[in-house]
Order: sequence, then structure tokens, then C-alpha cells
Amino acid sequence: MNELVEVRNLSKEFGSKNTKVQAVRDVSMKVSEGEVLMILGPSGSGKTTLLSMIGCILAPTNGDIYIDGENISDLPENELPKIRKKKIGFVFQSFNLLKSLTAQENVEIALNLNQTRGNEAKAKAKELLTEVGLGERLSFFPAELSGGEKQRVSIARALANDPKIILADEPTGNLDSKIGQKIGSILKDLAKNNNKSVIIVTHDNRIENLANRILRLEDGLIKNEPNEEVIGK
Repeated sequence: MNELVEVRNLSKEFGSKNTKVQAVRDVSMKVSEGEVLMILGPSGSGKTTLLSMIGCILAPTNGDIYIDGENISDLPENELPKIRKKKIGFVFQSFNLLKSLTAQENVEIALNLNQTRGNEAKAKAKELLTEVGLGERLSFFPAELSGGEKQRVSIARALANDPKIILADEPTGNLDSKIGQKIGSILKDLAKNNNKSVIIVTHDNRIENLANRILRLEDGLIKNEPNEEVIGK
């Protein structure tokens, strides 16, 4: 299978001298298309920092990041938004929906940013929301949606640019176990049925069963033994 994400000896430091903190230390991993990789770890373990580097938001201190075969570590900063726009979709714990817009409009605005507008954007937003089970909630505002429904809107929005890679930061952290399983299942189905790579960082071990592989991050380091935590579902 095609490896859509590869990181090699990736590290990130913040501060300097006496205030220096090593948030991520010498992490290497690969993620193939159609795969859900889950990175488990407690708060402060470096999960979000790692995800932010893969998502072209933070620059690494050391190491290389390959997105769909391209070494983005070599790109100038002004080129990174193009990578995010074309190849990466983000799902956040806090949903990050615009309160004054309906579910459909929240997805439409993401499509607009990718130059899809008018009736085409409306139709595509409806299609994406229907795909995640919200075809009957198109005109609802975020305040009228449950937590699980808000997260489904955010997933639909992440799919607006048809990204090859979906990065999910604590996507079930604000949800109860049953709804969290549903959200995790949606992400898994996207990987399996659409050949996307899904990376989930979380401390929520209730959704471990949804991953193809699990890496455990602690103090910025991968703690797994070789061949450990391979689920392969």
C-alpha cells in the first residue's frame, strides 16, 4: 500500500537553554492509505505537537516529514498552506464550528476556500453531511446540534477538499462512550472505503478497537516494542 505519511527521526523543542523543553523526541513512523493509526498518550505527552508538525502547522526542530512522498521539511513556509489545503483535513476536539452558520454553511465555507462556490458548494456540502449521517440536519445551527452531531459536521468540513490524510486531535474527548464509538467508526470507514490515512491522537482508550495500529507516546517518545500493538482490523 502507498504510504501517505512518513516521519523520520522527528523532534520538536520549545524554548532555549534552561527553559528548553523537548516535546517530541526522535519519532519515526509510517501510515499507509486505508489505515487508521492511533497515537495514545496522556496530556502533555507531545501528541498534539506531533500532529501539528505532520499537519504543516509547526516546523520540526529536527527530522523529516513526507506527505504523499514529498518531503515537506524542505519546503519554504509559504508553500505549506498549499499542502494543508490539498492533502490534509483536520478534526478537532472543540469542533471549531462557526456559531452563526448552519451545518451546511459551515461545510460550504470550507468548500469556498477551495474555490467551490454557489450551487455546486451547496450540493457538495449536502452530500458530505449526508455521508456522515446528517442529511436531516443541514439547516441546524451548532447550538441546535448534539456534541456528536457537531463532530460529524467537523468531519464533513474536513472532507471538503477531499484530502488524502485526516488528522484528528482528541475527536472523541468531549463525547460519551457510545457517541465516541460512532465518531471513531466514521473515521475508520473513511480510511477503509476511501483509501485515506487517518491519524488519531487521543488519551481516550475507549476507542482503541477502531485502530489498525496503536502507538503509545510518553514524554515525546514512542514507547512501543517492535511489532507491538498491531491490531490489523
